[in-house]
Amino acid sequence: MLLVRNIRLPLSCTAPDAEAIAQALRILHLPPRRAATCGVAKLSVDARHGKPVLVYTIAVTLNDEGEESALAGASPCVCFTRAPQFDFPVAKTPLEHRPVVVGLGPAGLFAALLLARSGYRPLVLERGPALDARVRAVQRFEATGELDENANIQFGEGGAGTFSDGKLTTRVGDPLCAFVTGAFLDHGAPKDIAWRQKPHVGTDLLRGVIRSIRGEIENLGGEVRFDTALTGLQTRNGQLTGIETTAGSIPCEKLILAVGHSARDTFAMLHAQGLPLVCKPFSVGFRAEHLQTEIEKSLYHGAAGHPALPRGEYQLSQHVSGGRCVYTFCMCPGGTVCAAASEAGGVVTNGMSLHARDGRNANAAVVVSVDGKDFGEDPARAVAFQRRLEQAAYAAGGGSYLAPAETVGSFLEGRGRLELDRVRPTYPRGVTPWDLGSLLPPELAGALREGLAAFGRKLAAYRAPDGVLTGLETRTSSPVRLLRREDTFQCTELQGLYPCGEGAGYAGGIMTAAVDGVRCAAALMRESGPAAQ
Repeated sequence: MLLVRNIRLPLSCTAPDAEAIAQALRILHLPPRRAATCGVAKLSVDARHGKPVLVYTIAVTLNDEGEESALAGASPCVCFTRAPQFDFPVAKTPLEHRPVVVGLGPAGLFAALLLARSGYRPLVLERGPALDARVRAVQRFEATGELDENANIQFGEGGAGTFSDGKLTTRVGDPLCAFVTGAFLDHGAPKDIAWRQKPHVGTDLLRGVIRSIRGEIENLGGEVRFDTALTGLQTRNGQLTGIETTAGSIPCEKLILAVGHSARDTFAMLHAQGLPLVCKPFSVGFRAEHLQTEIEKSLYHGAAGHPALPRGEYQLSQHVSGGRCVYTFCMCPGGTVCAAASEAGGVVTNGMSLHARDGRNANAAVVVSVDGKDFGEDPARAVAFQRRLEQAAYAAGGGSYLAPAETVGSFLEGRGRLELDRVRPTYPRGVTPWDLGSLLPPELAGALREGLAAFGRKLAAYRAPDGVLTGLETRTSSPVRLLRREDTFQCTELQGLYPCGEGAGYAGGIMTAAVDGVRCAAALMRESGPAAQ
């Protein structure tokens, strides 16, 4: 395949895809009849100089594929590439029992998918319910404040990523990203995730994709047991022999542990069993909402609103006094703020958007980093810190999972006011005016104020005093890491246990978690073959 990069077209172009393909063929000096396929491989927007342009990469395959490498030098913007081929070796020595995957978020889902495709018939345990029941539980919580601690935005089929923007963006240059994208496409994800610079599925479409992947796992002999939580590990001489669950004991010598970043009871169990759990950096803060139209004016200037432009997105960061970093995370164009609690008496915010991203507001987490030094390198203290902030937010909201909120101008001045104007908060349980800075340690509140002020110098929308801050955001990533070996991906202190994904501290987001799931499953396959049926 040939990739022709950096084809730049003005917004005024009436048929930009066709024109980009025509330009690619001209650059290659190819008549259309010699091309087997031509298509968009990537499309992005360059808005750096105040006049946005569309930037294309076009993929071309020839009728005679043997000629492709010779054309790679046709222009500096042309390169020759081969689609990645995935070969996952399988060991000859069979397992005594089928492998178990704990957690059906992105990491567990993709670990189970690869195992199922390779004949392992995995047993998947998920503490929450299947997706339809989970959606009903989330809707009930949003309407009534009745929280189910095992069926919420954190727990249940699909994991925390199910109620998100469905972003597949990653900075990880791992070929396994193509495996994950291919599986998403096989199961009905929008075709443009293959070529968008910042691909996203949207929480509405993602649900169908997750159900479909689970269906493939089951059709290949895998089994998914919902409403079943891991409660303990059985070991002998440093080797896993079985697991304890809320539904009883299960013999198991290979376990992929993909419990997600909110499984605090599981972290405590691992710590109590003497496994090597350590602190990992994470971040805390709040959700910032602005009008989506103001974000796009800030990014696209006079071209804002042009139908060829995607919904405006941003990513901001600022190193502040004291050496910490304040940054935006999980930006959701045209989205809403979520009620993401998973423990009674705690308020947690997150963000999500549908595939169309057609909501009135944009939202993003604005957070400040913390790490093990803040907690004496004690993972239990790190988890307790998160919980303490969530409980403080619950009390500030007045109970019933209302959230404390404050407008940007008030927060910067420390006035504790919610002075609503154009931006209306979307948090579904409702908000209560509060001094958000008082809920955080003074150093962190000061860092967030410094960071917000810096963001206003970078993006005009952040200078608007009527932006709404809703708190608190505490689950940006797992506060702990379960140590594993780099060569086998098994826990350093327990053979047969594969710490995996966000909860184990090895991923951050849907794509990286899914890739880590594939990586751990592949490592298991190199060690042991499928159990006899």
